[in-house]
Amino acid sequence: MTTASAETPILEVRRISKRFARTPDFAERLAGMFGAKFDARVVHAVDDVSLAVKHGEVVGLVGESGCGKSTLGRMVAGIIPKSDGELYFEGAESAMWNAAQAQAAQLAVQIIFQDPMSSLNPRKRVRDIIGEAPLVHGMVARDAIADYVSDLMLKVGLDPGYKRRYPHQFSGGQRQRIGIARALAVKPRFLVCDEAVAALDVSIQAQVLNLFMDLKDAFNLTYLFISHDLGVVRHLSDRVAIMYLGRIVEMAPTTELYATPNHPYTRALLEEVPQVGTGKRIYSVVKGEIPSPLNPPPGCHFHPRCPHAMPKCAIEQPALKQVAPGRFSACHLNDQN
Repeated sequence: MTTASAETPILEVRRISKRFARTPDFAERLAGMFGAKFDARVVHAVDDVSLAVKHGEVVGLVGESGCGKSTLGRMVAGIIPKSDGELYFEGAESAMWNAAQAQAAQLAVQIIFQDPMSSLNPRKRVRDIIGEAPLVHGMVARDAIADYVSDLMLKVGLDPGYKRRYPHQFSGGQRQRIGIARALAVKPRFLVCDEAVAALDVSIQAQVLNLFMDLKDAFNLTYLFISHDLGVVRHLSDRVAIMYLGRIVEMAPTTELYATPNHPYTRALLEEVPQVGTGKRIYSVVKGEIPSPLNPPPGCHFHPRCPHAMPKCAIEQPALKQVAPGRFSACHLNDQN
């Protein structure tokens, strides 16, 4: 997977979707044996999303809880399979990978989770958590693994003298650094950071965000940084994609999106971000709650909460189209311009 040109995105998804079908419980299966009909309910977690990430780029993926951003990240990382669509890594489509290509992509794309305590094996010492994967995949010889783990711990800001400790003996910020070291141990080129700083104190968040940027330069990494916090994403992303109920509604370079948001949902999110030095402000939250992905509204998913909704919005799904160089938005208001 190293034959792609410099212009080829390191990772790209085209019209990718993920649906989760609810399986019947015991009572429903029993009723079915007597002729009762079971209404299969399907969660539309990710709906027809296309996104390309360039080499060395940091793309922020932002949205409310339940919008599908973590599901998209897990599909990108290969943790869960897609229902529809295409996934490309360095120009090669996943359906065409042979066994060697599939393994190479699996190692090249790693994920860092929100809660390090639940993603680290409590029965293993740090040396084994970090060193197991490179040892299994033959990346490091057994007699060199101790030095390899020590070097990684130094790079993420941990004392190598602690490598015999267990995860519960570390603070939250230290555990997240262990998770980062574990991801880096297999020499990835692409990191999916799924709410990687959301569970940390604000002061620790800043340290970990600075660490991410230092590691990006040191290891030549590319990030998909998933977060619900627009303030966090602003300081480390090159581009930002806004997601709502399984769909991307706006994509733009970070500076332009924060200065002149196009989509009504993006504007509503940015109005809620606290700012220093702006004087007295009246905060107006986004009205209503995000609809259930079991029964998403027709047309534009945001129209039940949108102050600019038109009759067309409830019928026709707006396409994500270019509204300015490098800027994309899915809103029928752009059709009037």
